[in-house]
Amino acid sequence: MAAPRTILVTGAASGIGLSCAERLMAQGDRVAALDAKAISLAGGDSLLPLTADVSDLTQCRRAVARTIERFGRLDALCHFAGIHSTASWEDLGEVEFARVLAVNVIGSFNMAKAAAEHMKQHGGGAIVLTSSGSIKVSGVGGGSGRGGPAYVASKAAITGLNQALARSLGRYDIRVNTVSPGATDTPMIADYTPESRDAAARRSFLGRIGRPEDVADVAIFLISDQARFITGEIISVSGGGSV
Repeated sequence: MAAPRTILVTGAASGIGLSCAERLMAQGDRVAALDAKAISLAGGDSLLPLTADVSDLTQCRRAVARTIERFGRLDALCHFAGIHSTASWEDLGEVEFARVLAVNVIGSFNMAKAAAEHMKQHGGGAIVLTSSGSIKVSGVGGGSGRGGPAYVASKAAITGLNQALARSLGRYDIRVNTVSPGATDTPMIADYTPESRDAAARRSFLGRIGRPEDVADVAIFLISDQARFITGEIISVSGGGSV
């Protein structure tokens, strides 16, 4: 029987990150579950709850170090931590724009960097980042699709980061891929009106918005050995709604 893997999952307090952490532990993996707020998740000896601000590289490195201290290794990173913004360009100021970029873009780089620093020295690993189908439909906010330039810009940046990291880290046998969800039933869209949710569901070829496990399962595949020759890819998980 293969030894259990150790996966660091960010954004693990809710939504896709929570689903991913639960599903990994259910299949026998050990999980370091990180979020900006306290984690409420049962896992016994297979779980290490962590609290960190991903926009701070020192905190990201500390989270990786604590994971290694507890479990002895780090095989993969599933990075879902992020913040949403539906503010229109008229209402959006530079402070809010910078705040979104700091968490979503710099946070993604920081977590990938901290994980890769360890993986480079220990035989490789796999990293999954998170973009958004909103970059294809040019906005967020349900039916209007006109909101969220800060959020959309931050998630577009992840696609470039994915490519650059995949090329740079491939020589160390570190694979980097990105999931790109459409509208998904998480706290991130809690402020959508019923009309906005209906519009998002109609945009999907499958006639519904996503569930957290829809995205989590793809990320889990991408860090598995079945995906051993996949890197640098952006995988849409939108039910066709972002095609």
